[in-house]
Amino acid sequence: MKRAIYPGTFDPITLGHLDIIKRACKIFDEIIVAVAKNKEKKPLFSYEKRIQLAQKACKEYPKVKVIGFEGLLVDLSNELKANTIIRGLRAVSDFEYELQMGYANASLKSELDTIYLMPSLQYAFISSSIVRAILKYGGKIDHLVPKAIINDLKE
Repeated sequence: MKRAIYPGTFDPITLGHLDIIKRACKIFDEIIVAVAKNKEKKPLFSYEKRIQLAQKACKEYPKVKVIGFEGLLVDLSNELKANTIIRGLRAVSDFEYELQMGYANASLKSELDTIYLMPSLQYAFISSSIVRAILKYGGKIDHLVPKAIINDLKE
């Protein structure tokens, strides 16, 4: 079975994230969406809520399992017996950071590969931080996040 991990803070999960997940489902038998606890980022939504939102958003994808994790991604990859990490790249600015993280993970576990997927052009501008900013001021987010979680986000 070809299994891959798609890690992130997912604060909240967006249509851009779902686009990457859909693309990954064409390549892998199982995708583990791994919601990072990541206290350093000071997320808007609680760890539990981010997991719940991701589970709701991914419900229609049978190949996808959503879990939470804390700690090193390489430890999670060992636990799940998954040697492929999926990361999304929206812009050139993402590439430098993602490349460093990929090399850092590979330095800790040489069999760990990172695959970078670009979202469709219509989702390339979407980020969780943009969604959070729009939410803060009560703006329209329907075109940025999965329908399944819109009401949860507006609460």
